[in-house]
Amino acid sequence: LQLVESGGGLVQPGGSLRLSCEPSGFNVDYYSMGWFRQAPGKDREGVACISLYDNRSKIAESLKGRFTVTRNRGANTVYLQLSSLKPEDTAIYFCASHSTPWCDIVAEKYDYWGQGTQVTVSL
Repeated sequence: LQLVESGGGLVQPGGSLRLSCEPSGFNVDYYSMGWFRQAPGKDREGVACISLYDNRSKIAESLKGRFTVTRNRGANTVYLQLSSLKPEDTAIYFCASHSTPWCDIVAEKYDYWGQGTQVTVSL
């Protein structure tokens, strides 16, 4: 089972990006999905998740209002929309999956991880 992130890149402060997470070998409809990020020299940080059971999302408190997570069941893809980006959002962004019905933004609960996509916010 694999997860592949895409959509990262270089963006100016205030800009937006949409990251995608596509699985290989399974259907995201049957998993709770999470997004995490890790900046250079910092610990991995939970960003958002979306539950298997009711498709409700959770966003890290410090990121509410700027980041949104959604699931496209027909496309078998999960998205992370990043808006009003700041330089401190620069990090590698990872998606991950776990099979419990309710999501939580706790990395230890996740079973499968992607390789990550780099997001750089800079002038």
